[in-house]
Amino acid sequence: MNINRLVHPGFWFGKTDKEEALQLARLGVGGFCLYGGTRTEVASLTQALRAASPHKRILISADYEDGLGRWLPDAELLPSNLALGAADDENLAFEKGLLTARQAKSIGVDWVFAPVVDLADRADNPIVNTRSFGADPERVTRLAGAFMDGLSKGGALNSLKHFPGHGNTGTDSHLALPVLLSTKQHIWEHELVPFRRLLDRADCVMAGHLLVPALDEQNPASVSQAVLQDLLQKEMGFTGCISTDALCMKALGNEKQAALAALFAGAHVLLVPEKPFELLKFLNSQTLPPKLITRAEQMQNLLCARADEVLPQTQAAAFAPTDFSTRTAHRALTWRGAPFTLSPGETLHYLSVGNDEGLSAAPFLRTLEANGIVAESFHGQPAEKLAVLCWRRYQAYKGKIGLEEGETSLIKKALSSSQENVVISFANPWTVRGLNSDSQLFTFSPSAVFQQAAAEVLLGHRTAPGKLPISL
Repeated sequence: MNINRLVHPGFWFGKTDKEEALQLARLGVGGFCLYGGTRTEVASLTQALRAASPHKRILISADYEDGLGRWLPDAELLPSNLALGAADDENLAFEKGLLTARQAKSIGVDWVFAPVVDLADRADNPIVNTRSFGADPERVTRLAGAFMDGLSKGGALNSLKHFPGHGNTGTDSHLALPVLLSTKQHIWEHELVPFRRLLDRADCVMAGHLLVPALDEQNPASVSQAVLQDLLQKEMGFTGCISTDALCMKALGNEKQAALAALFAGAHVLLVPEKPFELLKFLNSQTLPPKLITRAEQMQNLLCARADEVLPQTQAAAFAPTDFSTRTAHRALTWRGAPFTLSPGETLHYLSVGNDEGLSAAPFLRTLEANGIVAESFHGQPAEKLAVLCWRRYQAYKGKIGLEEGETSLIKKALSSSQENVVISFANPWTVRGLNSDSQLFTFSPSAVFQQAAAEVLLGHRTAPGKLPISL
């Protein structure tokens, strides 16, 4: 028995020391969760970690929820789950899973920590938002199931998260402990629906760092026997692998005690501790029931066997260009409000807000200018036609996702000075609330193809047939 195998450290390219990671691999950890890197860097590291490990097989994982492009600069950012929710097309969801799996496997990543099956039913949730397929449990179940089928077809493992449902909370668990204040009946009929329906296709369930008093008044779900054993395993009948969410998040407090509690609660994988060497030393100093470690190792053996069922493609084949994102954009864009159209020769003033990450509006502006539109930045002057571009999207450790008060005031002032206006949400759809714009256009993604599609809608070259998957 090797308790070290239950620990899966994180590796951040540009931050984590590679030699320390190789040392952890030599100590027999069960795998690694990767953050960042290029395709070449990830492929090289996964080979090195596997070569250093004494195990026949280790598992390499990553949070490729929107494809590899959310983490890798040389990979495409795939459409968000909320965009798929707006398109409501299971074939597109399957295709997203298949592309993600093939690309991940081609660079040595076996395990994709997705899909998110939390429900997007709360505007102020700072961390779910576009990661969700929507607010309706049935839609989330259908689309998440299709995504999982795609992952499986491509040879990657999946993980349902964040059990028992992180949607109806207002706190980022990277910063503090969220609390889900719902009755057990409501949780069963709402938050748990996607989990209940998809457990038979789940390679793993990731337990969320959130307190659910209706299930356990004292212990967060990820360290709760009532949640993991009584509810997930006994009541819901799940017999597969259970992983914690990243232990380095701030929701749990003492990492060593939290890891120990998670093991006794039913977890088989201790994911991304902040101090992995200290955790390994601590766990090896404890007297743990042999059957607990044996069961966890059995779970990882099963996952390793499944990960070897499909051989990876070459990078060239896996990353070959596709029109998937373009087709999804054409189905997902959603329009609300009065018509807003542009004709060649007209001037459009635009105001960008909430652009914390410095995202470029070039694809949107280039498409307009290529079709005879004069695009000028708004600086307070009266505007005949105005587009407000909202970029804010979820970011771990930020703690909030809405517009700042100053941004809202700026937008309202700009809207009042225009004759016709539209607010375009390139990410968080709730940013349009309370702005009293004539029209709203939702893309649910800031990627280039979605920006281009948004411009084409304003030009009248295409429609926006999507349906809002949330309630505003």
